[in-house]
Amino acid sequence: MRELTLIHLYPDLMNLYGDRGNIVTLKRRCEWRGIQLNVVPVSLGDPFDADRADIVFIGGGQDYEQAILQDDALTKKRDDILRAVESDVVFLAICGGYQLLGSHYLTGEGKRIECLGALDVCTEAGRKRLIGNLIFDCPFLPEENRKVIGFENHSGMTFRGPSVNPLGRVLYGHGNTGSDGTEGALYRNVIGSYSHGSLLPKNPALADFLLERALLRRYPAGERLSPLPDELERKAREGLLKRFLHTS
Repeated sequence: MRELTLIHLYPDLMNLYGDRGNIVTLKRRCEWRGIQLNVVPVSLGDPFDADRADIVFIGGGQDYEQAILQDDALTKKRDDILRAVESDVVFLAICGGYQLLGSHYLTGEGKRIECLGALDVCTEAGRKRLIGNLIFDCPFLPEENRKVIGFENHSGMTFRGPSVNPLGRVLYGHGNTGSDGTEGALYRNVIGSYSHGSLLPKNPALADFLLERALLRRYPAGERLSPLPDELERKAREGLLKRFLHTS
């Protein structure tokens, strides 16, 4: 049996708007294919083992929770997280977790808060809250599943540097800044996104993309993922796309 390990960073602090549902989705889609996904919670004071990780997930959190974990992340886990990123461990980081992977966060008062520096992105506090349903076109997914559906709720505006590609192009909603037309970030095997909701239950093709990347890294000569029917997911997606994009 193939086996993967998912490290859930700060599950007790970073879990807004159903973000934990992303892990449930990955675990279930592995089970249906006979793959064992071990979920290891890692929080304050716990070591982060970059060699053990196949997938790392960090959800969203409010400023209060992010302030609590900042010292632990930067002083006890930073080097290992950076090593994991550069060795192509798969990451999914949502909202506050996405911001944490960047270089810094600039508050409305002009205070610079240092972040992990794993992604060439930075975030500035905005005056307007960007909230609502979010749909974006994700070019690396199969044509029939390129439209990714999520829900965003953030006031931070995230700007990408030259080494980071956008995760997708906004079709409905706000995305990274509310004005540049992009959503999220893609660097090596790291995905950062403002999509809560949860993201992966609504977008099984994106979940399988992450699993494929993790399996290819762990088992380079292994078999590809077997397809799943996803009939209920397809119908739910069609309804949402019709509602927000007025597609037929």
